[in-house]
Amino acid sequence: MKVILLEDIKGVGKKDQVINASDGYARNFLFPKKLAVEANAENMSKLKAKQDSHQYKKSVEKEEAQRVAERLKGILLKISVKAGENGKIFGSITSKEIADNLKEQYKIEVDKKKIDLKEPIKTIGSFSISVKLYEGVIGTLKVQTIMQ
Repeated sequence: MKVILLEDIKGVGKKDQVINASDGYARNFLFPKKLAVEANAENMSKLKAKQDSHQYKKSVEKEEAQRVAERLKGILLKISVKAGENGKIFGSITSKEIADNLKEQYKIEVDKKKIDLKEPIKTIGSFSISVKLYEGVIGTLKVQTIMQ
């Protein structure tokens, strides 16, 4: 019997996957526990619509991430800091500060976890930082630290 899984089941399959299950397993275990539904025409069309919707949503999110990546390419984010005479910053600039300044100066919201900063910035100068916006979409941001 073909069934559509409603949840991930270890050793059987993932959610929204169509599998062949024995009649007894489907009727006595999967259906009563609401882990699966029968793969009839109605349920298959619902599954197809759900997958199409999910695919469309992913493509829209990817396009948005690509637009943000293009905007980041032309940005020079200036962050003013207090520093000593030798160019060392008092404290450091973290990915959170970069995300906050990007939102404040250019109205672009980027999650601080997506900013790929190997270690906090501790000196005056220009830095090129990659931002992982989406799966396969990486933007580059130029950050310049200047003395107050």
